[in-house]
Amino acid sequence: MRQNMRRTAGVAAALAVTAAVLAGCSDDKSDDASASTTATSAATTTSSAAAAKPVELTSTDGKEVTLTGPIAAKYSAATDKQRKDLGKPKAGKGEAGTSESGVVFQQFVGGVITAKNAEAGTPAFITWGKIRDAWNVKRDEHGKPSAHGKSGSNGPLGAATSDETDEGTLKKSTFEHGEITFDTKTDKIKVTVMGKEVAAK
Repeated sequence: MRQNMRRTAGVAAALAVTAAVLAGCSDDKSDDASASTTATSAATTTSSAAAAKPVELTSTDGKEVTLTGPIAAKYSAATDKQRKDLGKPKAGKGEAGTSESGVVFQQFVGGVITAKNAEAGTPAFITWGKIRDAWNVKRDEHGKPSAHGKSGSNGPLGAATSDETDEGTLKKSTFEHGEITFDTKTDKIKVTVMGKEVAAK
């Protein structure tokens, strides 16, 4: 009986030590994972809570426009300069909604905010300027400009996957199936679809 009690106590002590060791390891990994997740989340998307808060704006023609979901989250997280460059939202047919590809969008005077879908937490991106113009060119399935093709997220480039970035004199936006760059020094626009450069317009 005493031998059994000693064994039970020994096993309990060993389990306690093992639990303490595992808890210590778990805490370290948890901290690292938490820091990594926080950094990633901050860099790529906004919180679901932010996405749920509607944003009320006035359109160019004086109508009230309500941004919701990822579009609202992106606008809320935008810098003052980005909001100024976007300008007022547009209202009316084709200025906001869901495209045939499922992408949600809101057009502004100076650009467009798009997201792959309307689910909370889905990252949204701003596309504007010469890059937006090139993205809006109707193209065939291979990316060649065509009057009978499709443009924007419905076209061969697909949905936006980044905001515009600056690399020296080069501005760049990436898309599901390619990228568009604009060189402010040479005024050259380069459109790449599925790894192949195509005509800009």
